[in-house]
Amino acid sequence: MWSADPGRSVDGHGGLPWAEPRKTRIGLVAGGLGAYWPQFPDLLPQLQASARRVSERFADLDCEVIDVGFISDAQEGAAAAEKLRLGDCDLIVGFLTTYMTASMLVPIAQRSGAPVLLLNLQPTEAMDHATFDTGAWLAYCGACPLPEMANAFERCGIDFRSVSGYLEDERAWERIGRWIRAAGVRAALRHGRHGLLGHLYPGMMDVITDPTLVSAQLGGHVEILEIDDLRVRVEQVTSDETAARMKLAREIFTLDDSVDEDDFRWGAQVSVALDRLVEDFGLTSLAYYHRGLDGEAHERVAAGMILGASLLTARGVPAAGEYELRTSLAMLVMDRLGAGGSFTELQALNFRDNVVEMGHDGPAHLGISAEKPLLRGLGVYHGKRGWGVSVEFDVRRGPVTLCGLGQRRDGTFHLIASEGTVVPGPLLQIGNTTSRVDFGCDPGEWTDAWSASGVAHHWALGTGHRAADLAAVADLLQLDLTVVSL
Repeated sequence: MWSADPGRSVDGHGGLPWAEPRKTRIGLVAGGLGAYWPQFPDLLPQLQASARRVSERFADLDCEVIDVGFISDAQEGAAAAEKLRLGDCDLIVGFLTTYMTASMLVPIAQRSGAPVLLLNLQPTEAMDHATFDTGAWLAYCGACPLPEMANAFERCGIDFRSVSGYLEDERAWERIGRWIRAAGVRAALRHGRHGLLGHLYPGMMDVITDPTLVSAQLGGHVEILEIDDLRVRVEQVTSDETAARMKLAREIFTLDDSVDEDDFRWGAQVSVALDRLVEDFGLTSLAYYHRGLDGEAHERVAAGMILGASLLTARGVPAAGEYELRTSLAMLVMDRLGAGGSFTELQALNFRDNVVEMGHDGPAHLGISAEKPLLRGLGVYHGKRGWGVSVEFDVRRGPVTLCGLGQRRDGTFHLIASEGTVVPGPLLQIGNTTSRVDFGCDPGEWTDAWSASGVAHHWALGTGHRAADLAAVADLLQLDLTVVSL
């Protein structure tokens, strides 16, 4: 049964070991002013209970929590800072349970090397004014130190963000979840190994990316690969492994009558080799292109990558054609947000239906397909050398977000996004992913604004409206975000 779930895992690694993605690592510290404890004996146990509840909620968000407990003064804050520094956290969360001094949290923020989120979550929606005494009120006083922290952090040059609400306030927890997801994206980029295989598509000046800029601005490592790194692995694939991959592909895809059996077998063989390449080099993402000539081995390998690259993308290793490193990174951002993220460009404008038609040939994120994806046989790959099988589907109906990683003239990256809706209608049947996206305005005006944003001619398309998530990602990555909306 086909499931169009963007988080769907497609187990297609042919028996090879497959490492689980690193979980987002959250450093959690709660605190309050120790001078209160002897004055109000019931206060500390209540605040510690609130801290335990926050820790439980974080554990439910499928992240690793390094909880250093409850601090009551600057000395305990310094000790917590050292524990969190050693924890290599992706996000430091400071829970302001009541009033506490800035000196208790500033060392933690300074030494951790991670972004900081401050929480002000009081026990319930409101105090019971008729019955509360001073001790009961102090349990609701987490808002009091928040401006103090903000001022001290600003003066110390520490960026921070905050969420205020109450313990079971789902609106607040949605905002907290947004920061957790953004921290996961930052971690994926910071710890990632991004494969760059082959060579540039000749003449595509917009997609050229200096790998050093990726490490400098986003973290992680760009692994430069040659087409022979894949060719040799293709030659080592056994017939049994190829047959097993063909069986898997028949379960995941509908095979069109146009699919040539030999081309299908070759795509399956290359797919197994791609898995080995990703495993051997520990890749988090992959961008590739190789031109080749006259059907020689390298051209055949490059032309056979679409099936395997789509299977990789579906299980969280985004693969983009045309040597598009920045788009493979944008696809990784969307994947880690749970949105899928498929390789996309403009196809045509439909002024009768007021939609923008977009998609791409080559690899696609199978988890966001509206229906079971199709493998179609092609006699020629337009604009590229080679032939074989290609993936075709429409992204499922409903809200979608485009995400591009642009590069300005000074070399700085910036995120670019636009939210729209995939709507039904006629689609090309040429072996491409393709969608009709309604942006709520004239498609020509939207296309002009999108192009003027500085986006390259490729980007990632994912499900759901994700601009708020991308704003959090941009904040943690210290990138600008441009949202195109008319």
